[in-house]
This record gives sequence, C-alpha cells and structure tokens, in this order.
Amino acid sequence: MARHLVTSALPYINGIKHLGNMVGSMLPADVYSRYLRQRGHDVLYICATDEHGTPAELAAKEAGLSVAEFCAQAHDAQKAVYDGFELAFDYFGRSSSQQTREITQHFARKLHENGFIEERAIRQVYSPVDGRFLPDRYVEGTCPHCGYDKARGDQCENCTRVLDPTDLIDPRSAISGSTELEVRETKHLFLLQSKLQHEVEAWIDSVSEKWPHLSSSIARKWLTEGLHDRAITRDLDWGVPVPADTWPELAAEGKVFYVWFDAPIAYIGATKEWADAATDGETRDWKSWWYKADDVTYTEFMAKDNVPFHTVMFPATELGVREPWKMVDFVKGFNWLTYYGGKFSTSQKRGVFTDAALEILPADYWRYFLIANAPESDDSSFTWEHFTATVNKDLADTLGNFVNRVLSFSRKRFGDEVPAGRAAGEVEAKLGEEIARLLAEYEEHMEALQFRKAAAALRALWSAGNSYLEEKAPWLEIKTDADGAALTLRTAMNLIHLYAVVSEPFIPTTAAAMRGAFALENDTATWVTAEQAKSLDAVTAGTAFTVPPVLFAKITEEDLESYRARFGGSPDA
Repeated sequence: MARHLVTSALPYINGIKHLGNMVGSMLPADVYSRYLRQRGHDVLYICATDEHGTPAELAAKEAGLSVAEFCAQAHDAQKAVYDGFELAFDYFGRSSSQQTREITQHFARKLHENGFIEERAIRQVYSPVDGRFLPDRYVEGTCPHCGYDKARGDQCENCTRVLDPTDLIDPRSAISGSTELEVRETKHLFLLQSKLQHEVEAWIDSVSEKWPHLSSSIARKWLTEGLHDRAITRDLDWGVPVPADTWPELAAEGKVFYVWFDAPIAYIGATKEWADAATDGETRDWKSWWYKADDVTYTEFMAKDNVPFHTVMFPATELGVREPWKMVDFVKGFNWLTYYGGKFSTSQKRGVFTDAALEILPADYWRYFLIANAPESDDSSFTWEHFTATVNKDLADTLGNFVNRVLSFSRKRFGDEVPAGRAAGEVEAKLGEEIARLLAEYEEHMEALQFRKAAAALRALWSAGNSYLEEKAPWLEIKTDADGAALTLRTAMNLIHLYAVVSEPFIPTTAAAMRGAFALENDTATWVTAEQAKSLDAVTAGTAFTVPPVLFAKITEEDLESYRARFGGSPDA
C-alpha cells in the first residue's frame, strides 16, 4: 500500500465557483483520490478556501461585511456546494487558519535566515482618493501584452501573463475607479528567486519527465525567461501578518504576506488543521505527510494559470527554507473549459456556476460530463447541446437503460432473486475476456491521470454489457430456453455490480444505487481483479435484488430550451 498526498488548487473565496474551476482542479483530484482509495492506497486529499489577498477584501466590501465575516460565510457556502458534488476531501480547510499563519511565518523566517528574503524600497501605486497604497488587484487597466482592458495588477485574465500594477496602461483604482493615481515609495519583502533558479531547474529536471506537457512547458517557459525576485508582502488589512520578531518596522506598518506566498503553504496548514481536528483517541500525524515524507507520492491538480506558482514559486520557497518539506511529484495541469467558446468568468458571471448546476441536475450528471470532456490536451467547450447529447447517450441510454431493463425484465420473468440458469458458456467467457481487457485499459488511464481516456474506457465497459445483451437477447431467448435467459440475466447483473464498483470514482451516488440493488452479504469489494472480471460471478443465484429508480433521466428538448434561456448559449454560437 502506497501513501498518496493529493491537493487541488485552492478555490478563491470571492464567490461560488463555475464549472471551469470544478473540472480544472477539485473534481479530477476527487476522482483520482477515490480511485486510489479503492485500489487500497493510503490517501490524504487536502484542499481549502484561498481567503487572503485583494479578492477577499473587494468581495467583502461589495457584500458590506467585514473580511473575516465574509470569508467565514463564503467558506461554508463553498463547502456546501462541494459536498453536493460529492467531493470526498479528507479535509477542506481555510488559508486564514492559525495553522497556516504559523507555518507561513516559519517559512518566512527560515528564508530570511538563509539569505533568500530581502527588504527593499519600491515605488508603488498610491491613490490619494482612497488614501492608501493599491496592491495588485486593487489596480485595473489595460494589459501591456495583449491589450485586454480589464487586466488586474497581478495577472491578466485574458493572456495569463503575470503583471505588476505599474505595468498596466491607463490604470485605475478598483476601489473608487479613480485614475488620479500616484507612485510613492514604500518598503516590502522580496523572495530572491533569482538566487534559487539553478536549484529549481535541477529539481524540475529530476521530476517533470512524466508531467503533462502543459505543466512542464509552463514551468520551463518561466525558467527560460529567468526567475525574478518577487515582492511577497502587500499593504492589506487581511492576511498573514509579517512577524514582528523578524521585521518590526514592516509589522508596525501592517504589512501582510502576498497571497501567492501563503496560499500553497496553506496545503500544509490545512493538513495540520486536519490533524488538529482529530477526535479523542484518534491520532493524525500531519508531519508524516509533509516533513521527511520520502514514502509519500504528492500529486497536485490545477488549471494552467496556477501552474507557474506551483512549479516554480512554491518549489523555490520550499528549497530556500532548507528543510526537508515534501515537494510535488506530479503536477496535473488543465487547460480552460470554455462556455460556447468564451471564457467562464467569476468576475463577469459568465457560464454555469456550480450551485446553479446542482439546482438543475444531480451531481453525477455533471461529474461524468466534465471528466469525460476534461480540457487536458487543449481547451474544451461547454455547450448545452453537447452536455445533453452526452447525458442522454452515455448515462441514460448506455448505462441507465442497461441497468433498468436487466433488473426489470428479470423481476418480471424470474421474481425478486437472481436467477440461476445454466453454467456460463462460450459467449460469457468471451465477454469476461473483453471486460478484463477494458478494465485493464481503464486502470492504465487512471494510473496515468488521463481522465478523458479513462472515461472512454469506462464507457466502453458499459457498452460491452449492452452488446452482450443484444447478442443474447434474453427477451427472445426466454421463449425457447429459460435456463439460457436466466444465465444471460445473471451475467448482466454481475456486470451491473462490476459497473457499480469501477464507476464509483466518476459517479459515486449512482454507483451506490447500483450496488445497493443487490442484497449481498459482506459485499466489501473495493475493486475488481482481472480474474473476477473474467468470471463475473460476484452476484450469485438466489441473491435478492430490487429495481432502483431511474438512474439518469433524459434531457428533453424542453429542458434544453429552458437551460439556454436561463444561462444563454445557442446551437449556432
């Protein structure tokens, strides 16, 4: 049994996330974690809300709440949605926790001791109208690289280039909208990434060979351009404060750490939250996952805009601390999921948001569609037409209809117990070989974190059952060979049980319903071996069963029209 640490990029606290955020980090991390657990591995899946930085302050201001109150409410609201999506975090923490604060300050002190943090005087945007310095997202303007006129002072949402507020053309205050901005001198802490470039390069050379091209190419692009020393403090009221025992002057000025310095450290902080939340009599050793954790395989999931910080900046931080903190082994980066070719956008409220998605249909519809169309090799587009076609064909017809007609027909002709019939024959042996082959293909893609290919293999497993049913045609077979029809149905029921087990990472609620259809004693199987797939005999004759409600309802043309009307989108778009 191997130990696997899994993290997904921390969702920003400023509002409910859209489907692009879900498929770009948290959902694939959940699918992978579920799969690893089923294969018998020791898994710790950690995530948290990202609560620092200007997005939190701006969102709180808009909501008319204090930042602390806003973040507490937003954390609970996000967690409720993720529970609705059946995301099985081991712990979903908060970057504003005391644990993250302490570890962030520890990292900063160690970096300073080792000569990798330097205090510098810089010139920064100041707004006389607002009476304050304006860090990153408090400044908006036109991107100097692509011309996007709503770029923020930390990063352009359009071209993903990292920016400083002073880079923007025609800058304006995000608080007041004032263009009467000045540049004044102030002091900040800088992480001396330039001194760590060669170490980061050597580390990437040692681990990135198996990374997706997207992740490794982004990391190497940053390294080719050269790592620059980067300010890691900001003038904000909300954040991890600079420790007064090391930088008393800056602490007195109220400086806090830049969100991209403390956010990755929050993975460690949230793990300590998990440990501290242990019940009486339970021991959770958070350090064994992060400190001298040579036996742990660490996998991160994120969209491409987060890749630079996780493959360059956070590794530079960990290397500079000069302590044996666990560094990532595999970075699974994703491209964008678009909405009819345009970007999902939290700030512009464009696209389907996760809370609205759950209002329309259960989580499994979304989980399957998103993973089956995950933007791995390139961007992929969400359209209601594509979503409808996928749900109706794969979920309703291929899987749902198979389960319903097998169980309904068997109950009608043989009663509420699995029929016996004759022993398996040549057709069943051929089916078993095909199922074992497809299962191995599914496992191979899951191990490689190739989610679209894994979904295709899972779909092929479902299709194999339909092909078998069409070949044997028990509705005809029963007219002349009742034992043969009973064998066919018994075999098909074993396929349903197999589907329940192996589909669980994708569609956990549906998997539970399929598995629960059979009154099997001691049904503790977590996976299906190749031999079990070939024999298809887990569900024995005489086992009581029930017919579950319809697993997946088809989306009608009327439904489709209502979705378009509510969210926008056209088949001609």
